[in-house]
Amino acid sequence: MRILAIDYGIKRTGIAVTDEMQMIAFGLTTIASETAIPFLKDYFLKEKVVEVIVGEPKQMDGTPSQSAAIINAFVAKFVKAFPEMPLARVDERFTSKMAFQTMIDSGLNKKQRQNKALVDEIAATIMLQDYLHYKK
Repeated sequence: MRILAIDYGIKRTGIAVTDEMQMIAFGLTTIASETAIPFLKDYFLKEKVVEVIVGEPKQMDGTPSQSAAIINAFVAKFVKAFPEMPLARVDERFTSKMAFQTMIDSGLNKKQRQNKALVDEIAATIMLQDYLHYKK
């Protein structure tokens, strides 16, 4: 039974999942944001997911960021499409910066680091791994 993380964005959405024992998070994919609900419907048919986390964008002072309205609209669609699925919101501050630094630390060259889809997927993975650590 897996936990799935969603780093929802205006154009792209990073998706990460845990292993079945919920010990390790790994990037699954990055999709076009408008395809998120159909993608999740298909994924939930194939895999047993027991919880979903969605990033909650905040400013440094803890107030909602500019993208909060877009993400909140997605969360409303998610809840309507999957009313039985437990959903948690998690602070996603710094995940994109951490993802970019992870790419640098991994030795990816400049061209590879410009792959925004990979940044989104890594950000979702970091968010999920932090959630797992916090849950323990």
